[in-house]
Amino acid sequence: MTTVRGRPTTLTRGTVISLFISGMAISYFVAAVNRGDGEFVPLGIFALGMVVFGLLVVPTSWFVEGRRKAINRTMTGLVFSAFGFALIPLVSLVWTVIALGLARFDAQFFGSSMRNVVGAGGGALHAVIGTLEITLIAALISIPIGLLTSVYLVEYGRGRFSNWVTTMVDVMTGIPSIVAGLFAFAMFSLFFGPGVRMGFAGAVALSVLMIPVVVRSSEEMLRLVPNELREASLALGVPKWLTILRVVFPTAIGGLVTGIMIAIARVIGETAPLLIVAGFTQSMNYNPFSERMMTLPVFVYNSYSSQGTDAQAYIDRAWAGALTLIVIVMVLNLGARIVSRVLRPVGNH
Repeated sequence: MTTVRGRPTTLTRGTVISLFISGMAISYFVAAVNRGDGEFVPLGIFALGMVVFGLLVVPTSWFVEGRRKAINRTMTGLVFSAFGFALIPLVSLVWTVIALGLARFDAQFFGSSMRNVVGAGGGALHAVIGTLEITLIAALISIPIGLLTSVYLVEYGRGRFSNWVTTMVDVMTGIPSIVAGLFAFAMFSLFFGPGVRMGFAGAVALSVLMIPVVVRSSEEMLRLVPNELREASLALGVPKWLTILRVVFPTAIGGLVTGIMIAIARVIGETAPLLIVAGFTQSMNYNPFSERMMTLPVFVYNSYSSQGTDAQAYIDRAWAGALTLIVIVMVLNLGARIVSRVLRPVGNH
């Protein structure tokens, strides 16, 4: 703590930490006094502690550092508090899913299906396989279309048609998921009859939701590439298509991969369109072009809504399925980070 003529003028980090600890201690004491026979809620204690910490640090800063620095600390504290409060529901959600999902997160859950299973036992192998296959097919459909559309809008699109494409992408971004399912159902019913149910139809429904996300994210990343890089490549006589492939894409690869992963995470948990066109089954089905195919979101919904005599077994399977979805999304995002770092141009490492 610096001083002027013996008077401190700046709060040290130790002082701020001490005030933070004091705020948390006061919050814990208030919770202990008022809890009665209830249980402690850690997130609630933390939220109250942040409020108490703000009430302690602002007057202290005003007295020690003056009005200007006190206002600065207040604004900084509001920013960090908003960030902390935004994390509370996320942390609560993840903690709840992990705590309740671990009860059935075992080898049997990932090594067996629900065929001929009533009550306890069984697993979600058929749903995991269905989710991976349908999402992979949806990605194979959506990623090329989305990337090529974004390339057109950024590199080639001019005039009324480009504006029309942009408008349609914006409209598709807000389409409800069940509308995408009805579209896929209507389209496949024309070719296979009104009772069609297959994994490929579910992939088409998911691709309708995924394409606009890929287009929008990729378009923004391609626009961030400096025009000087394009002009330098073109000045050397490199064709435009090769400039896009060898200069623009490698420069924006990190953002492109991140946008694709966001699009996959957007659709991997969809339930309504898959209920309509992919259906649900309790048996294994590795063929997305034939018969019904189970997915994890539908598995979670079906487990929760079809509780039999052993209701807890169904609920445990539902939470385990939700935890599996979170793990899959997390693995995909970590993989995307690794891929983007490997493919990033050498100068950007």
